[in-house]
Amino acid sequence: MSGKSKSGKPIRVGIAGLGTVGAGVIKILTAQADLLSARAGCPIVIGGVSARSKDQDRGVDLSAYPWFDDCLDMAASDDIDLVMELIGGEEGVARSLVQTALENGKHVVTANKALLAHHGVELARLAETKGVVLAYEAAVAGGIPVIKGLREGLTANRIDRMVAILNGTCNFVLSLMEDEGVSFDAAVKQAQDVGFAEADPTTDIGGFDAAHKLAILASIAFGTRVNFDAVDIQGIDSITAEDIEAAKELGYRIKLIAAAQRLDGGCLQRVQPALVPLAHPLALVSGGGNAIHLEGDWVGAVEFGGPGAGEGPTASAVVADTVDIARGLDVPVFGIPVDDLVAENASAEDTSQTAFYLRFQMADQKGTIAAVTGLLAENDISIETMIQRPERDHVEGANMPVIVITYPSTRQALTKAINAIEETGIVASRPHVIRVESL
Repeated sequence: MSGKSKSGKPIRVGIAGLGTVGAGVIKILTAQADLLSARAGCPIVIGGVSARSKDQDRGVDLSAYPWFDDCLDMAASDDIDLVMELIGGEEGVARSLVQTALENGKHVVTANKALLAHHGVELARLAETKGVVLAYEAAVAGGIPVIKGLREGLTANRIDRMVAILNGTCNFVLSLMEDEGVSFDAAVKQAQDVGFAEADPTTDIGGFDAAHKLAILASIAFGTRVNFDAVDIQGIDSITAEDIEAAKELGYRIKLIAAAQRLDGGCLQRVQPALVPLAHPLALVSGGGNAIHLEGDWVGAVEFGGPGAGEGPTASAVVADTVDIARGLDVPVFGIPVDDLVAENASAEDTSQTAFYLRFQMADQKGTIAAVTGLLAENDISIETMIQRPERDHVEGANMPVIVITYPSTRQALTKAINAIEETGIVASRPHVIRVESL
C-alpha cells in the first residue's frame, strides 16, 4: 500500500494520543498544510483522532475531525491510511494499536521507543509482511534526524562506535548540579517543577529511557536485532555534588552516556554516567539537549545535536515521517530486512581499556592512602591523578573522600583491585566508580 497516488490523492492520518506531542502534530498539520502538501506531493489530512477523554482541553480545536472512542476501531477504519501512535508504553493499548494498524495494511508512525526496544523485530516483520511502513524518527532524540541519518545518510559506512546523550532529563539534572552547585535531589525537584522530569522520574533517572533509545540505534548501526536486555544500565542517582565538583576541577563534566561499539563476537551497549573531557563535543550539551557522536569507516566522526524532546521537536519528527511515507519512501525498519538482522551475542566481553574515576571514603589515618595505591598497583592499575578533599569541618581521623583518576585499564582488572581493597577494611564503603569517556 502506498500513502501517495499519482493523482495526488490525500493521505488520511489517524492520531491516537492527544497529549503534548499529539496536539503538536495537529498544530503543525494545520499551520503548515500548504507547505507539507507541496513537499509530500499530496495533501495530508486528519481523518480521525482518539484519546482517553474527548472533552479535555488540549489547546487545539478537534471539532472538525472524526472522533474514535476506541483507537483500535480507527486503526481498522477504511477511512484511515496512516496511524500515528502517540500513546506510549511497551504493552497494552499502544502495542495493540500498532499491531492492528499494520495487520490492516496501514502505515504507522510512532514516537514509542519502549515499544520498539522490546517488540521492534516482531513489528518490523509484520510491517514487511503487509508491505507497509513503520516509521519512528520521533522515538529517538526528538527533533534530531538521527534515524534518517543512520539508515540513509550514512548507509555507505560501517559504524563501529557511537557515544550519545539521549535523555534530556538526566542532562538537565546534571547541568543544574554543575551550574548551581545543588544536590542531586534538589536538581531532580527543580527538573520536576519546570516539567523536565515526571512525578516518578525513575525511567529517566534510572537510565531506562536512554537504554530504549540506544537499543534501537545499535540495531540500525550494527545490523543486529534489537536487544534491550543486553544493555548494561546504570542511572545517575549515585552522582553527588562532590563528584560534579571534582570532575570540573579535573577538566571533565559528568554526563549520562549511552554508548555502543562493535566487539569480537558481538557488540557492547551501555548506559552509564561518565566523565567527559571538556574538549569533547558531548561536554558542550547543556540543559535538556541531546547529541549523538557516530564513527563511520569512510565518513569519519559525525555529530548530531539539538532538542531531544518537547512538543515542537517531537511533533516535527512525527510529521517528517508522515511526509516521507506520502512521498513513497519505504526503508527497512532497522535499515536491512528483518531476516538479515544478526542475533546479537549479548555475552561478548568488553576487553577494551579506559580510564576510571574512583571516589573512596577512607579514614584520615597514616598509611591508608599508601595501602590503597599499593593494592591498585599490585593489580596493574596506575594512578594519573589523586585529590584529597577533606570537608570544612573535617575531624582528624574521620572518613574523608579521596578522588583518583586511573590510567586506562580493563574493567575486569579494576574490579579485581577494588575487591582486594575492600577485603582489607581500610575503606568505609565500596569505592564509587565512574567511567572516563575518551575523545
